[in-house]
Amino acid sequence: MIDPDAVLRDVFSHRAFIPFITCGDPDIGTSEKIVRTLASAGADLIELGLPFSDPIAEGPVIQNADVRALASNTTTDDIFDMAMRIREDLDVPMLIMTYFNPVFVYGCERFLQRCEDAGICALIVPDLPYEEKADIQECCTRHNVRLISMIAPTSEGRISEIASHAEGFIYVVSSMGVTGTRTQFSSDVEGMVSTLRKATDLPCAVGFGISTPEQARRMTDFADGAIVGSAIVKIIEKHGTECVPFVEEYVRGMRAALDAE
Repeated sequence: MIDPDAVLRDVFSHRAFIPFITCGDPDIGTSEKIVRTLASAGADLIELGLPFSDPIAEGPVIQNADVRALASNTTTDDIFDMAMRIREDLDVPMLIMTYFNPVFVYGCERFLQRCEDAGICALIVPDLPYEEKADIQECCTRHNVRLISMIAPTSEGRISEIASHAEGFIYVVSSMGVTGTRTQFSSDVEGMVSTLRKATDLPCAVGFGISTPEQARRMTDFADGAIVGSAIVKIIEKHGTECVPFVEEYVRGMRAALDAE
């Protein structure tokens, strides 16, 4: 059994790079190759996105990836089976990002049991209100999975309250709106992180919009990690089943920027 707190402490012991993929895009076999390549190229924690028909937090890039993954007939069981195969010979930390409906339909207890079996260290459910997380939280606790809290520009006066009950790390949403690459960020991300630092010792990772090495480096000047999704999904969309070397090149560039003195 993994110790998720120890795993996440190690992830954030330096500037963490956290890539996201939509599993099953373009197919589950390619997704497994991508995850293995992300690990070898320097990812600290890999976010496995479960395809869903109504991903309300996602912009067009990831919405389209969900459509492609569903069209490839990728199921939740396929993704857990993939994670199990990866876990047989790799100890790369992995978390799952999904919406409440897939967990509910699959069954919370069964879903978290499969997370535990596959060594998944954390779960993100972006459409789960803070006030309604108790049931999933209980399942997560029983199965040694950390339920990650999200802080957004709209959290405002609730930042300290959310942070005080958070675990694992805190996902800081950089901008209003949905996921997607950005040249500018619409909120005071640094201010949100500063407020969090006063309420918790947990690491903070910034996501939504980061796409370049320069942006990732800048965010990790004040936060503990950078989460990148749409930029990677765009590469996968462009190259399909031939995407792996292009994803590797991109991730190595990100890793180099974060590791630079």
